[in-house]
Amino acid sequence: MNCSNSILYSKRIPEIRDEFDIIVCGAGPAGICAAVSAARYGARVLLAERYGSVGGMLTMGAVSPILGSVSRGTMYDEVCRRVRSDAPEDSVSDVHTRNGREVAVNREAAKSALDAMISESGVTLWLGAAVADVITDGEGDSRRVCGVIFATQRGLCAVSARVVIDCTGDGCAAAAAGCSFDIGREGDGRLQPMTLEFLLGGVSPDAIAVWGGTDPVRIPSGEFAGMEFRELCKQKNREGELPENVTIVRLHHTLRADERVVNATQKNGADPLDPASVAEAELELRTQIDACAAFLRKYIPGYENCHVIDSADTLGVRESRRIRGLDSVCDGDVETGRMREDAVVHKAWFLIDIHNPAGGGQAEGHSHPALPYDIPYGALIPKDVLGILVAGRCISGTHRAHASYRVMSICMAMGEAAGVAAAIAAERNADPRDIPAADVRAELASRGVEL
Repeated sequence: MNCSNSILYSKRIPEIRDEFDIIVCGAGPAGICAAVSAARYGARVLLAERYGSVGGMLTMGAVSPILGSVSRGTMYDEVCRRVRSDAPEDSVSDVHTRNGREVAVNREAAKSALDAMISESGVTLWLGAAVADVITDGEGDSRRVCGVIFATQRGLCAVSARVVIDCTGDGCAAAAAGCSFDIGREGDGRLQPMTLEFLLGGVSPDAIAVWGGTDPVRIPSGEFAGMEFRELCKQKNREGELPENVTIVRLHHTLRADERVVNATQKNGADPLDPASVAEAELELRTQIDACAAFLRKYIPGYENCHVIDSADTLGVRESRRIRGLDSVCDGDVETGRMREDAVVHKAWFLIDIHNPAGGGQAEGHSHPALPYDIPYGALIPKDVLGILVAGRCISGTHRAHASYRVMSICMAMGEAAGVAAAIAAERNADPRDIPAADVRAELASRGVEL
């Protein structure tokens, strides 16, 4: 989409005023935790989601398992308990691999569990409400977000609030407010590729599972017995039996022994902020699903009768805007396990997992290790606009650090912290940046969060 011209557009739209203290944009893992966290503090919260269901990547994106970890006592623990509450006793729901803890979920059950979590907290939920713009007051360094304009089926609607939390993943509200941001890899701006996850049924219970590109699992029998699975993927990619840039097929357990979630499809060079580019990626990735399934049926024991039973309703976008904050999470923080006195997320951990922006596999040959690190309050506060917080993969950080903190477990903990901060700010009629990190930490600690 190339917009070289502009128009001046003016329209009178309905406004909802003084009903909410906080607006949370986006009902993915970060947004749900932000909204529920703020409501439990006593704030009046609107949670607005552009899709017709909550859960974001956990449900609409069909991303399973939940990866990564944070310190004990966060809402990540609660979400995991809720979404697995009706799992069969013999299910493969919680495993530990070289990639850390993997918590498998059923996305339909997750929708119901998350719906209940939102409803019980008293949060007002809007579905089919996408961020169209924000309402601001003031100029320059005193510019403040004081509401959000949503696009709904009835048209545009403005909602005012004391604090807005952007959990859209793409930083849509923050960008509309004029917050500065970075996109992609430093130097060339390239983004990690998009993926469309899918679910296979008809898999033998003892068939291999493969968590990543460096997993040394070997093919147990057949023509390629003893060969490392990752090497076979690379070979069949070169021979054209796997799509371009698909050099590893990740196979994760679900709650059923005869299923696997597949993370394999890959679209490089797509722009997640351009609707035409997103559509092109969607169409291409759906064709890749069949090719990946055919590869498994042909070459991998236990997958001979596998078939696609489900696929994501939306693309998996790993990377877009990173809002510039008062503080930031940097490469060294993740690599050395930096602890901070102003941390609002403690012991965040996942590998530095950079899916190659310019080809298959990992950008740096393999995923790099990380040590448990802290996320400071300032990384959630845009540096140049008041009245707004960010949580999820759009917080302030470097490209490499982002490749670690973008996973759902860490995003949930960010959302919880942002919800607490916003609720305290609304209660005190103050800006989030004027709330001491110590006060946010004290409230989180009172809830049992390890900091």
